[in-house]
Order: sequence, then C-alpha cells, then structure tokens
Amino acid sequence: MQRRHFIAAGIACCALPALAQKATPPRPGQKDLCPVCGMIVSKYPNWIAAVVWKDGHAHFFDGAKDMFKFLFDLAKYAPGHRKEDIAAIQVTDFYNLERIDARQAWFVTGSDVLGPMGHEFVPLATRADADDFFKEHRGKGLFNFEQITAEMPGKLDNGRFT
Repeated sequence: MQRRHFIAAGIACCALPALAQKATPPRPGQKDLCPVCGMIVSKYPNWIAAVVWKDGHAHFFDGAKDMFKFLFDLAKYAPGHRKEDIAAIQVTDFYNLERIDARQAWFVTGSDVLGPMGHEFVPLATRADADDFFKEHRGKGLFNFEQITAEMPGKLDNGRFT
C-alpha cells in the first residue's frame, strides 16, 4: 500500500512542473516588440496581451486592440501561423492586473481610460466588472470576445467606439 502512495506521489511531483508551467502565463522579455505596432511590450505591463501557440512560443501585444488586429490578419502579422495552432489568448484584466482568458473577458470601448496606443479595448474579467467600469469611466461600447469584429480595432484608432 505504501509503495502505491510513493509511486502516485512520484508521478504527481513529475506532473507538477508541467501543470505549473501551463498555469503561469508567458511573460514578454525586455526587448519583445508588438508585431502590430512595434512598441516594446514590457513597458506596459498593465496592458499586456498574448497569443500563445501550441508549440509554446508566444506573440505579445501592448494592448488588446493590437492583439485583435493580429488575430484578424494572421497572414500579415504572423505568416505561417494558423488559428488552429493557438493554445491560449490572454489579456490583462484592468482591475486585478492578472492575465485572463481573452475568450472569457469583456471589453469596454470609448471610456476615459486610454491605453499605450490611445483608445483601447479595456479587458475585464466579469460582466459585473465590465458594467461597473462602463458606468464609472463613461464607456461607449461593451463587448464579449465573439462580438468584436475585424473593423472595430481600426474604428477605435479613429475614435469610433461602436
């Protein structure tokens, strides 16, 4: 019986590093550039977004707006990459500054909060947080991941929020 516990504990210990690695979001290096705008991403830790690929490498962005531009035009920004090879899409939650799953996030546009590149999709972890942020910061649009279209990032650049 003790031998089984020892073997199970050994297997669990071997699996823990892999689990911890998957749970820890990748971090940009000091010289990682946003593939869309060319800005150094690490200068804006409160706005970092990332697309993580199944092979483990990641592309980092200085905000969700550039991440969406990237996702809507992989052929331009990441030739040879396919949407099917994406393992995770992450954004930084405005309130707790932790990386969250972008596909589960809510995004507010047109608020009085600007990102590194001006008007931004401000990511929030829950609908309740998004509603509060929308009211407190005079938001103009509130969207989930699936509602964001290819035209919307460009509209944000031009100060149009819906």
